[in-house]
Amino acid sequence: MFEWSETDLMIREAVRGFIDKEIRPNLDALESGEMTPYPIIRRLFAEFAIDTMAADAVSKMLAGQRAREAGASETSSGAIESSGSGGAFEGQDSLMAVVISELAGACMGLVSALGVSIGLGATTIMSRGTLAQKERWLPGIVTMEKVASWAITEPDSGSDAFGGMRTYVRRDGDDYILNGRKTFITNGPHADVMIVYAKLDEGAAAGVDDGAAATAKRDRRVLTFVLDTGMDGLTQSAPFKKMGLHSSPTGELFFDDVRLGRDRLLGETEDHRGGDGRESARSSFTAERTGVAIMALGIIQECHRLCVAYSRERTLWGQEIGRFQLIQLKLARMEVARINVQNMVFQSIERARAGKPLTLAEASAMKLYSSEAATEVAMDAVQLFGGNGYMAEYRVEQLARDAKSLMIYAGSNEIQVTHIAKGLLSR
Repeated sequence: MFEWSETDLMIREAVRGFIDKEIRPNLDALESGEMTPYPIIRRLFAEFAIDTMAADAVSKMLAGQRAREAGASETSSGAIESSGSGGAFEGQDSLMAVVISELAGACMGLVSALGVSIGLGATTIMSRGTLAQKERWLPGIVTMEKVASWAITEPDSGSDAFGGMRTYVRRDGDDYILNGRKTFITNGPHADVMIVYAKLDEGAAAGVDDGAAATAKRDRRVLTFVLDTGMDGLTQSAPFKKMGLHSSPTGELFFDDVRLGRDRLLGETEDHRGGDGRESARSSFTAERTGVAIMALGIIQECHRLCVAYSRERTLWGQEIGRFQLIQLKLARMEVARINVQNMVFQSIERARAGKPLTLAEASAMKLYSSEAATEVAMDAVQLFGGNGYMAEYRVEQLARDAKSLMIYAGSNEIQVTHIAKGLLSR
């Protein structure tokens, strides 16, 4: 793949029309928090029949799994994997890349809210859940009837997501009791469904010294649960105030003796064949970091468009500023960044189609480069606009604030370096 297909381009023009009609007039309300992103996302899904397509895909997937389970003997684990784990939008890679990049250029917070709900929430349930769990939660999430969040980050863990995890569950008969706190959770304040990662507390072994006990706590098994809003002991905070991504509600989740039945444990077993919750999260990291590159492409494309137009319109000393070499240098660098990030996105799509998805290290490299490129382009856009660029009405200041989040979002860029190096040194 070296360019968008004719179908992709048709979709792109239609999405741009939707953005002009539904998103741009509401940007101020989205930025202020007066409006949440979810009604607009639902209108997008309805207008492009994305909800119908997703519902149909999930319905067929569930029907296929029911048929397989009806004819299969019981397994010791009780969890049967579905044959298609690519999600409700499997096979629509380029179409979704077009939609996401265009939306990101207009309102990246909206994309973040959508991506976490479906790309992380629904996908985790699809890849790890039992048939009953998929039937229970997937139909509502993939159509955006319900909003999902994906909760792994904690106040004291940061990039040490698993080792520093303090949220825990302990067994209580056939149930589990959940305690702890998650932070920086996209969709957290408004989520109907929450995917929550917690360590299993089996108590300290007798005769174990403090150092060994601390090591044992870091290495405890991580389990993955699905919670619904309104459960006793669950508190969802109000949205945080942030530097950027104002249109993406972010908050905290608090768990105070939340009782969870085994039906809320993904896979309904502590011994999932695909590994514990760590493996579930790592597979999501790869998809999330690839998604960052697609969002970065949207930021770059929008900055590029705005700056080219402004360079033609703005005059100084009797001529268009686009005639000045320093302005031309900024435009040229934006074009190079656009080509590079777009090619990365194209390669990831081709790899997925060929059944050779990116490794975690490759996705980390893609995330590292694209997020830095988008931030640099957006800051150059503010500089190119001069004093106007610092004013909200010219849009580039919002793009700069949103772009910066990509260097922290989905794992800070510093941790991406570690993952890239580990991938290289393990070969």
